[in-house]
Amino acid sequence: MGEPDIDTDRIDEAVLALMFLTLHGAGRSSGFARAWKSFDWGALNRLYEKDLICDPVGKAKSVVLTDEGVRRSKALFHELFGKAGPGAS
Repeated sequence: MGEPDIDTDRIDEAVLALMFLTLHGAGRSSGFARAWKSFDWGALNRLYEKDLICDPVGKAKSVVLTDEGVRRSKALFHELFGKAGPGAS
């Protein structure tokens, strides 16, 4: 039995959502913000290619998210990990 196909877009969304937990900097809500880059390098490179983070290569232990990266990170975090409101099944 072979290894199942992996949806790297879904992995990238999960990584970006988890970055929201470690966002710091003046623009946590929007704008300039940094997140710890302790994730898979392949995922970080794909997020860079999608213009959601700045180049992750370097000595810094964190990476800068673009404005769109911050916005998507927050939205994905709430989408993937938020609890449903009252009356939801």
